[in-house]
Amino acid sequence: MHILIIGAAGMVGRKLTQALVKAGEVGGKPIERLTLADIVAAEAPAFGGAVEALAADLSAPGTAAALIGKRPDLIFHLAAIVSGEAEADFEKGYRINLDGTRYLLEAIRLEGSKAPYQPRLVFTSSIAVFGAPFPEAIGDEFLSTPLTSYGTQKAIGELLLNDYSRRGFVDGVGIRLPTIVVRPGKPNLAASGFFSNILREPLSGKEAVLPVSRDVRHWFASPRAAIGFLLHAATIDTDRLGWRRTVSAPGLSATVGEEIEALRRAAGDKAVALIREEPNETIARIVAGWPRNFDAKRALSLGFRAESSMDEIIRAHIEDELGGRVG
Repeated sequence: MHILIIGAAGMVGRKLTQALVKAGEVGGKPIERLTLADIVAAEAPAFGGAVEALAADLSAPGTAAALIGKRPDLIFHLAAIVSGEAEADFEKGYRINLDGTRYLLEAIRLEGSKAPYQPRLVFTSSIAVFGAPFPEAIGDEFLSTPLTSYGTQKAIGELLLNDYSRRGFVDGVGIRLPTIVVRPGKPNLAASGFFSNILREPLSGKEAVLPVSRDVRHWFASPRAAIGFLLHAATIDTDRLGWRRTVSAPGLSATVGEEIEALRRAAGDKAVALIREEPNETIARIVAGWPRNFDAKRALSLGFRAESSMDEIIRAHIEDELGGRVG
């Protein structure tokens, strides 16, 4: 099996690569080749099969065709400009998040016109495809009415994935990821970044800024859960999806205050004292338009799983990123 990961240098891409290398197979099929593509080349892992790490801009003409010309069997499309940056730079957001996705789908279609070719494509969407006003919990029938450019770009990507799958060009599965916490590494330009910052930084003995009120509620899952979603999507029987190829992944609904109390249980008052409250109206406005809770019955019935408490999420971060130690 040949696997292509687009966005391989990002946090999720790196963790997915590690999981695939460790498993050595997907759905019982040995992984013989990995192609890792991102705007900056990812670090190639030690692997028994062939590995190619490329610096590639999916939104640049010809890039998608070059990647697909190698006919990968399984494609993970993780690359995107994050929410805050897509809102700040309108043209860049549409170029990367929309044009790049369409170029990829078109490259797959055109490759299939030469000889039969229908790869599995796992596409990471976002809960930002939904916009207020929200019900108490968003069900599987709730309308997609995004209130950000990022959410709009992801919603269009979902529609394209449906149509290209319906026409038989690709075997697509879309996953609306919850906000992933605790994200390792340094803060990024995502408006949601503070949800991780207020846990990750204090757990390492560093100060963090909280730009919204503690009663803000949001939908979360851990990096562990995110990788589980992607691997499950790679092997799921897509006949069970019908023509609604994107699912809202399960997760955990919690307030910022509940995050902080879980941090207190994990690392004590000293860690909580490192959080500095500095209201930011721009971030607060963006976050106010995001979903807070889901009823993910469809995803659960399809076998997707996530954590049930913020304590579990923090514990996973401590184990995976801090060697089991705090501070």
